[in-house]
Amino acid sequence: MPRILFATNSATGHVLPALTLAKKLVARGHEVGWYTSPRFRNRIEASGATFMPYRTAQDIEWERIDELFPERRQLKESAQFRWDMTKSLGLALDQYKDLSDIVNEFRADVILGDVMLFAAQFVSEKMGLPYVFYSPVPLMTLSHDTPPPDTPFRPNASPWGRLRNRLLNWLVFRVALGGINREVAQCRARVGLPKSEHVFFDLCSRKADLHLQTTVRAFEFPRSDLPDHVHFIGALLPEAPSAFAAPSWWDEVKDERPVVLVTQGTIAKNLDDLVNPTIQGLAAEDVLVVGTIGDQPLDTVKPHPLPDNVRLEPFIPFAHLLPHVDVMVTNGGYGGTHYALTHGVPLVVAGQTEDKAEVGARISWSGVGINLKTSTPTPEQVRKAVNDVLSTGHYKRRAQSMQAEFANHDAPTEAAELIEAVVVQRSKFKVQGSFTPG
Repeated sequence: MPRILFATNSATGHVLPALTLAKKLVARGHEVGWYTSPRFRNRIEASGATFMPYRTAQDIEWERIDELFPERRQLKESAQFRWDMTKSLGLALDQYKDLSDIVNEFRADVILGDVMLFAAQFVSEKMGLPYVFYSPVPLMTLSHDTPPPDTPFRPNASPWGRLRNRLLNWLVFRVALGGINREVAQCRARVGLPKSEHVFFDLCSRKADLHLQTTVRAFEFPRSDLPDHVHFIGALLPEAPSAFAAPSWWDEVKDERPVVLVTQGTIAKNLDDLVNPTIQGLAAEDVLVVGTIGDQPLDTVKPHPLPDNVRLEPFIPFAHLLPHVDVMVTNGGYGGTHYALTHGVPLVVAGQTEDKAEVGARISWSGVGINLKTSTPTPEQVRKAVNDVLSTGHYKRRAQSMQAEFANHDAPTEAAELIEAVVVQRSKFKVQGSFTPG
């Protein structure tokens, strides 16, 4: 059976979804190695994979990125993206060295690389190893039907729209972000690879034998020119914990009043961004507000004392909570959004950092919720949006339709079968001299 090497970004939202895939591959008899941060060692080994830590590469805890690099916090959201890309590329050469050694030691037959971890693609291309691109973020593949990410424009496949898209994509990726392309070219040259014709956003996907997109078609902008090797596999979600100690107030989620869940994910730590405006905006509403606040201290929650309709916990497993939720208020994390949609829960989204603006755009476009188009909504904005979702059946119906589409997929099994097909096809290529990706 083939040996499959995972190489993932050291962010929780990138590692946790892939655990179910690793577990599935191990159950199918494959040997799985996993290169990432030591912080995930126990979870990776619990999946049956062999953990392989960073060696020379720096381990960045992305959940604490603004704390570790205070200068990033001072940047505008668009400049934060450039900072993140430059930081990721700064890690690429050391990651390339690590992975080159690990590939030979592990005798990998295929490498699965994560978005933002360019070294996996570099190693694949340099060593002639089959490459699977795993994307736990929105589909960013450039298309003549879609504008660049993080712009206010919607997809448009008309002749005028395609002209607009082509111009915008050129301005964004060849001019405004052209410096990142040059940084990628420099990294490739340092490891002995030629300059690529693809812009940095497209590089890892276009160079892959297989692109695993962890969503369904209904949640993605339509692209008539989507490459054949891109496959929508449904949601890769962490398994529900077998043991759940329900909080003392748990029976309240089963009452008649609507339940509103508010969560900020793993990177956005400031409760003033979303949790506090939601609490304040819904304090007088006939709803139960359930907030998950992670390791944030209760004295950062406002107002004090808490309104009577608010219940806060560090963490509640979504698999147990979401069946009782009527609306989810989120900053647009890809994993949390998909958890909600697999349960048919409509959303109110308020996030503009990382990939969250793109998640919000898809929530609005697909009709499963309301996009507030800000990372710091006012209490009144949240209140109005939540009431609109609760009083308008359209959002619930669209979310339930999306839920049905997700239910048609078994993401770990589909992904495993596609990876196995890549290995078989590459083996035929070695014998027959022909290979068709996808």
